Amino acid sequence: MTTTRQTGGSTPLKMADIARLAQVSASTVSRALADSALIPEAKRLEIQKIAAEAGYVVNQSARSLRLRRTETIAVVLPIGHEAGQLITDPFFLEMLGHLADAITLRDYQVLITRMARTSPGWLDRIVRSQRQDGIIVIGQSDQHAVLDETASRYPAMVVWGGQIAGQRYCSVGTDNAGGGRAAVAHLLSLGRRRIAFLGQPELPEIGLRHAGYQQALRQAGIEPDPALLVPAHFTTEAAYEAARALAASGTPFDAVFAASDLIALAAIKAFTAAGLRVPEDVSVVGFDDVPMAAGASPALTTVRQDLGRAARTMVDLLFRRIAGDETPSATLPPELVVRASCGRSRPA
Repeated sequence: MTTTRQTGGSTPLKMADIARLAQVSASTVSRALADSALIPEAKRLEIQKIAAEAGYVVNQSARSLRLRRTETIAVVLPIGHEAGQLITDPFFLEMLGHLADAITLRDYQVLITRMARTSPGWLDRIVRSQRQDGIIVIGQSDQHAVLDETASRYPAMVVWGGQIAGQRYCSVGTDNAGGGRAAVAHLLSLGRRRIAFLGQPELPEIGLRHAGYQQALRQAGIEPDPALLVPAHFTTEAAYEAARALAASGTPFDAVFAASDLIALAAIKAFTAAGLRVPEDVSVVGFDDVPMAAGASPALTTVRQDLGRAARTMVDLLFRRIAGDETPSATLPPELVVRASCGRSRPA
C-alpha cells in the first residue's frame, strides 16, 4: 500500500511494518489511520500511536491514487462574458467563503479556477485533469451549451445559476424572476414609474431578473420602455459609465433596478456626480445583498440571495452526485431588503 520514510532510518517504512508492530492486518492499519469507525476506538488510537512513534505518515497522494479519490472539489468561475471581473468581486468573495466552509467541513480541499478565456474544450480539460472528485461552477456566464454538453457524460457537477428549460445540468439558484418582480413592485408602490434596468439580459440569471422586471411593469399597466434598458457590466468602472451615460442621455427616469449590488452602488456614485439625489430624485434597488450594501450611503435596498444556504445546498447535491445519485435542481427564495436608497412613497 502506501509507503513513507522512517524517521532517522534509510529504509522506507511500509504499512505492513506497522501491522507487524501492532500485530494486526495491514487493512486494519489502513482503516485505523483513516480514522475509520469500523475499528474500535481503543485499538484505533493504539495503532495511530505506534505509527506516530515509528515515524510513519500516510502518503496522501498514493492513498488518493489507490482509492481513486482526490478528496478535492474544483470551484470554477467561467467569466468569458466579463474578462475584467475578478475573484475580489464582492459576490464571488462571499460565495467562495461559504463554499470553502461547506467543503472543508467534509474534510475535502478546494481548488479554485478562474476561467477568463473560455476557449473550446476548457471544461473538458478540467474534467480530464482528474484533479478533483467533483466540480462546482459559479455562474453560467455565456457557457450554457458547454455546461449542458459536459453534464451528459460527467454527472459530478453542480452549477450556480438560473434554471433554463430543458437544461441537463444540476443547478442551484435564487428565484431571479421573483426577485426582479418584488424589486420593481416595491418601486412602483413608491410611485416610481420610469424605472430603468441596468444589466446584461443575455446572461441567464440576469435575463430572468429582467423578465421579472418586465412582468412587474406590465402587471401595473406599464409597457417596458426600450430606452430604459441600459447594458451594464459587472465591474465598477463599466457600471459607473453606463449609469453616467443614462443620466446624461436626457431620457427621463425616476428609479433604477440594477442586476447586482455592485452595479447599483456604482450607479449611485454616478448619479450623485451628475447632480441627482438618491433617493429623492432616483430610487435605486440592487440584487445580492453583499456585505457592503448595508453600509453604503444611502444604505442600499436590494434583493437578498441566501448565499450560505446556497453553498450548503450545492455542496450537498454535489456529494450526492459523486455518490451516484441523480439530483434535481434547486431554486431558493429571494428576500427584498428595504433600506434608504428607495426613499418614501411619492404623493400621487
